[in-house]
Amino acid sequence: MSSSPAWLVAITLALCACGPGAPPAHGPTRLEPISAAPGFSAPDETGKARTLAEFRGRPVVLYFYPKDGTPGCTREACAFRDEWQRIAATGAQVLGVSLDSVESHAAFKQQHALPFPLLSDTDGKLLEAYGVTRNAKGYASRTTFVIDAEGIIRRIFPEVDPAVHVKEVLAVLDAMRQQGLDRAHPAR
Repeated sequence: MSSSPAWLVAITLALCACGPGAPPAHGPTRLEPISAAPGFSAPDETGKARTLAEFRGRPVVLYFYPKDGTPGCTREACAFRDEWQRIAATGAQVLGVSLDSVESHAAFKQQHALPFPLLSDTDGKLLEAYGVTRNAKGYASRTTFVIDAEGIIRRIFPEVDPAVHVKEVLAVLDAMRQQGLDRAHPAR
């Protein structure tokens, strides 16, 4: 899998900021490839290095959020937790990312019984690779990438609303399943 330069992902994010509109009445919006998802290695809340490659063969929901324990971030993380059975049924892996430390992630995950890894990006390299901007306080902007089973970004959600975001993600995961993008395919 090739890695896209950060500037390409940033331009793509800017151009696709609004994403496709509501699905037409005759069926779901076709999910077109945006770019190859940049590879990464980052420690999770246990300190274990996690990579995008380890999840190849299944969709990945890579969501960036500002800070552990803040109201919006807690609402978003708990929404993913509360819909975990539906997400798991799609075969997708959720990965939360912020600039917080491994220790902060461990406490946040335990406090809210989150069933998915939280990746620590203390040096901001993952934010940079995906073109995720920082807000006025220096935290990661709330941005989500839905990546198909072959490592292609299929949808970018910039500046999400934590109250409704998980439903948007589930709609994309369902569309990916309908289009066969939820599993890796043999080399063509």
